[in-house]
Amino acid sequence: MRYKETSLQSERTALSLKEIQVRPVLISEEARYRELMQAHHYLGDLPKIGETLWYVATLRDEWVALLSFSVAALKCAVRDRWIGWDFRHQYDRLKLVANNSRFLISRTLALCEKRIQHDWLERFGHPLLLMETFVDPQRYQGTVYKAANWLCLGHTKGFRRTRQGYSNVAQSPKMVFVRPLQANAQSLLSRPLLGPPYCSGASKIMLTANQMRSLPDFFNDIPDPRRTQGLRHRLSTVLAIAAGATLCGMRGYKAISDWAKSLGPKARERFGCRYKDGKYLVPSEYIIRDILIRVDPDHLDRGLQRWNEVYAGTDESLAIDGKTMCNAIDEQGRQAHIMSVLGHETKVCHTQKKSALCR
Repeated sequence: MRYKETSLQSERTALSLKEIQVRPVLISEEARYRELMQAHHYLGDLPKIGETLWYVATLRDEWVALLSFSVAALKCAVRDRWIGWDFRHQYDRLKLVANNSRFLISRTLALCEKRIQHDWLERFGHPLLLMETFVDPQRYQGTVYKAANWLCLGHTKGFRRTRQGYSNVAQSPKMVFVRPLQANAQSLLSRPLLGPPYCSGASKIMLTANQMRSLPDFFNDIPDPRRTQGLRHRLSTVLAIAAGATLCGMRGYKAISDWAKSLGPKARERFGCRYKDGKYLVPSEYIIRDILIRVDPDHLDRGLQRWNEVYAGTDESLAIDGKTMCNAIDEQGRQAHIMSVLGHETKVCHTQKKSALCR
């Protein structure tokens, strides 16, 4: 009799679990989601950062579990070694990795895996190849992830990202788990070239601290086209920021300006930004635009060439790219046209030539 009761109870539980459904949280439900996450997750609520999807698991219209998938960690040594991607490619491909940043109650993880690729593509316009998560071994052993066939790659070094950079103060190393969403995810992420649908828009690289620090030096000998009176930002700093933003995939004055504003204090210091009232200030969009229009393109090209000689890797193939600068008009009313030669592997510009087109 006891055996039959146990079997019936197990059958009811199995049926109940099969009734669980997972769906994205609606905008009208986000306040409730954040309130529950704050109340029940030991790390509390996590605001949306970049590309983020929140999920709720329901059983007969009742909320039974919550999950959050957001942008991948910028740096994770064990993950980066496992993927095998080149440092220059990493920044451009982080969008193909999603971080399971919050998780309340199991069973729903497998359901999310089945639909997240479709949901991510529909919401953000590009697919996912890999999911990652970090588990605190002082609290958990990652049993749910192990049961769901996630791979444990090792432990982090205990660092955490802050506004001032990275700090390991009062932090313990976390277990790193990954889950490929297709069989060849690892090989795709580590390829020298990555085409559609995984690569879209402008290519990007990630600048090292040394590259940020050295960029202004390559523009020090360029004549400043501005009047000396009232200058707030050094020419070399403005050009270095513009070059750095372009190398990181920014296109257009506003995009370069937004990238500059997003720089942290350490990065601003490396670029040699002006220091005032306890803050490093970046040049405005107007200043960036004014300088890029007026600076001698040949001098700028030579500075970039010298930087390439030091930092550019070996390219097996080159691509020629041409762009008309809509708002760059010279004294004769001619529009500027820029021809560039770019390396496929390094994504850096090897040479650039300015010509004039009649309006």
